[in-house]
Amino acid sequence: MNDSTTADPAAGGDMPEQRCGLVAIVGRPNVGKSTLLNALVGQKVSITSRKAQTTRHRITGIRSAGEAQFVFVDTPGFQTRHTVKGAGALNRNLNKTVQSVMSDVDVVLFVVEAGRFGLDDAKVLSLVPPGKPTLLIANKLDLVRRRAELAPWLKSMQERHPFAEFVPLAATSDDDVRRLLKIVQPYLPEQPWFYDEEALTDRSDRFLASEIIREKLFRLTGDELPYTSTVVIDEFKEEGALRRIAATIIVEREAHKGMVIGDKGERLKRIGTDARVELERLMGGKVFLEIWVKVRSGWADDEARLKSYGYE
Repeated sequence: MNDSTTADPAAGGDMPEQRCGLVAIVGRPNVGKSTLLNALVGQKVSITSRKAQTTRHRITGIRSAGEAQFVFVDTPGFQTRHTVKGAGALNRNLNKTVQSVMSDVDVVLFVVEAGRFGLDDAKVLSLVPPGKPTLLIANKLDLVRRRAELAPWLKSMQERHPFAEFVPLAATSDDDVRRLLKIVQPYLPEQPWFYDEEALTDRSDRFLASEIIREKLFRLTGDELPYTSTVVIDEFKEEGALRRIAATIIVEREAHKGMVIGDKGERLKRIGTDARVELERLMGGKVFLEIWVKVRSGWADDEARLKSYGYE
């Protein structure tokens, strides 16, 4: 394996034909998939938080450089516990998304924490279709104190799966991200690009609004709030450079509603302010944002309600 002999996608001219392909980013929850996607695209298109299972949808991020267009697909972290009380339908939906993505793509980036491999990692790896080019992405390299200890770990990983490449990196390192683009490029088919050069994602501003609000919700509630909470956009209007957005945070219980609202409404106000500031930056204009909190018990185990909330 090597990670340094391919052409630089930013250099242009080295590849005789345009290349374009789908690249899945898969792994168990909380290995840094969304952070890596945002770094590869060069702009935030997927939300991040310390809470496991933050990503719940198939998120596409697009990077066009030189002769190549990389269409990255971030996936939910595969859920190994279908029977978590009150979240069975949600977890089944997330896992179905992971499996469908891997069958469609040209190459898979299997993300793990450098030096670690557990049962949950193994279950995701078992879903990779046989013969699909798969790169082992050893993320969070900056947290490994003794790099020499990675050698026996890498040997054990090579015995688990015929990985095409081994790429140790830190998703927060620009140099590492550029190196990964070089490595991935030869695995993209020679074909015309799928998207315009300026495109960064195939998701709508309405979808991004719900995701940004959900990110702030999880970041500001920490472990207090169960992950069976979601955000629904009730209204999204564009009036020139102004966007008027009305959203509802859906929670399971009255006690959860109190957690979100906080003392005298302070936490909900903070969630709204942080979300509005980021949305204005991402959308390049003023945002008027209203957020309500409603209790909908059992929503995460109700197939019909999941569909109405935008889960595919």
